[in-house]
Amino acid sequence: MPLEPKSADLPRIRGALKFYQVASVITGVMLLLLCAEMIMKYAFHLELYAFGDQGALTFAPVIETAAGLESTGTGVNLSTGILIAHGWFYVVYLFSDFRLWSLMRWPFSRFIVIALGGIVPFLSFFLEARIGREVREYLDRREAAEAVAAEPAGSATTDTSDTLEAQQ
Repeated sequence: MPLEPKSADLPRIRGALKFYQVASVITGVMLLLLCAEMIMKYAFHLELYAFGDQGALTFAPVIETAAGLESTGTGVNLSTGILIAHGWFYVVYLFSDFRLWSLMRWPFSRFIVIALGGIVPFLSFFLEARIGREVREYLDRREAAEAVAAEPAGSATTDTSDTLEAQQ
């Protein structure tokens, strides 16, 4: 039988889910920017620079040398900035994944699948929607079951009959 989240953790799960969803979207966007940057660099030999000699935003050529690829732009290398930002947001994404995974008490394989969302383009968006829906449905079912279990035995029939009378 799989482990169930603890009752005391149910309120914390909603916060962990919101944190995961925000981290998932940011990481997904950064991954798409990183993919676009890599295509520009390795297919078209261009890097994005800001505030250089050529203007606010420019693409500067990347030259192949014996030592590897060398940038020719001046200013702030936004291509490198995108790479670094995605790396750090991925760390935050992994933390949010771990937090939600541990509170929900899922198997380790689920953690790995969610972690892949920050490496496989577009996967974080699909996982964010699916995990969000799954966790919200679980929390709603669990909270409803606990509310029914917390009611005294006699009040459940009274409440049901009052509800039926009110509906008619």
